[in-house]
Amino acid sequence: MRDPTIARNYAEALFELGERLDQTERFADLMAALSTAILSDRAIRIAIESPRVPKNVKQRLLEKALRDFAPPQFVRFLGAVIKRSRQELLPLINSEYSVLVDEKFNRLRAGVTLAREPDEALREAVRAKLSEVTGKEVIPHFRTDPAILGGLILRLGDRIIDGSLRRRMMRLKRQLLAG
Repeated sequence: MRDPTIARNYAEALFELGERLDQTERFADLMAALSTAILSDRAIRIAIESPRVPKNVKQRLLEKALRDFAPPQFVRFLGAVIKRSRQELLPLINSEYSVLVDEKFNRLRAGVTLAREPDEALREAVRAKLSEVTGKEVIPHFRTDPAILGGLILRLGDRIIDGSLRRRMMRLKRQLLAG
């Protein structure tokens, strides 16, 4: 329960550092890459999260891996996270940091579920319409689910808008059975 709050605090500290150094987006890219590596590579995850690996070894591994890619301030931030035994929160810190960056640049991420794979014209039309309606730059993430039959399901933050054909048919079925 405390983890999201702790992750948010670390993300805010990194965001302030990124702003001060004019590296906000670069830090976002670095955090995303690190988070992806931790979540997708079991060996990296074990090395970072294992209590058997001493903190100073974890810090040296990250310093060596990031030496040519990341500013020293970013590496020191990661060292501070590890020093306080919060390395398991790195993917969550990344998520919270992404939210802060999106707020700064007036961006909104949207999940869009369609019954079939959209072509580029449909992708652009959905993105443009959502940007127009929300007044923000929308970054849609598309996925397919043939079970919705048609239409779309839209997720904007905590809000879900179900405009699927499956939902409409279920509503019609309920109305027919009730009447």
